[in-house]
Amino acid sequence: MTSNPTFGTLETRAAAMASAACFDRISVRDYVVEVEIGAFARERGLLQKVRFNIVVEVAPVPQPLDDDVDLILSYDRLTEAVTHELGAERINLLETLAERVALRILREYQAMRVFVRIEKIDRGPFDLGVEIVRVKDPVPLDPIDVAPRPRVAFIAAAATDQLSHWIAALGMDAPLILAVGSLDLPVPQAATAEAQRRIDLLALEQAAWALAAQDAQCYVVGTWTELDWAQKNGQISVWAPSRMVLDAVNGPQGDGLALAVWLAEQLQAVELVVIGVPAPAVAMPQTISVRVLGAIT
Repeated sequence: MTSNPTFGTLETRAAAMASAACFDRISVRDYVVEVEIGAFARERGLLQKVRFNIVVEVAPVPQPLDDDVDLILSYDRLTEAVTHELGAERINLLETLAERVALRILREYQAMRVFVRIEKIDRGPFDLGVEIVRVKDPVPLDPIDVAPRPRVAFIAAAATDQLSHWIAALGMDAPLILAVGSLDLPVPQAATAEAQRRIDLLALEQAAWALAAQDAQCYVVGTWTELDWAQKNGQISVWAPSRMVLDAVNGPQGDGLALAVWLAEQLQAVELVVIGVPAPAVAMPQTISVRVLGAIT
């Protein structure tokens, strides 16, 4: 005899409702935040602990997965949905909050069905909560789901010793992504163009790690998912280009500056800043301004 899953875990509930077309699932369990919520006057101005449990059924992952974070729905997107809805406005009802969180998660391309359980956990010797299940419908993209337009700055290797100065000069009014030229070190020469391309990309990655090590604000990133998260969370990124360049259809060729131009175009950057070398001799989209800083040699 099958036990009643009504008060079971969300995974138990999801399994009980599974259809013949089963999907993989990702989940966030026991995610607790303090928030002002409630319809009663006594709940105004009072922070209450609220616990979230979320299970998302996701579309099949393209194979081979190759341990690539860009191919999966990141757990961060689930907690981001909670954070956004809590920050948008004060909400009276858990039902309203659950609905909004579910719909925001269903905007994700991979999300097919979502189970959301929200509970107030400090109202007494018991938990008060709601649980909803929602299935994907066509949902228009909300502007908040789109990462803000970043500033991409290319720093020539000769100018990297002034990193702190450049960060201060660039400002943080837009998310900052740093790209760097190859270090002034010997680079192995290969017999084939494809091998040489990979060697040159690895040289740029060496330079990225060396640059990021100079300032604790900087983090090396190498995937679209990492860049998306960094832009939305105010992180200064130093771009390691190999994976993104090699995975791109008709990916860019050329030196570090040429790759920085490509990245700025892909991200629809608000600005491309070039430090220590002349501006690129290519036409940039009118929506991307170009600025040159530092000595040009």
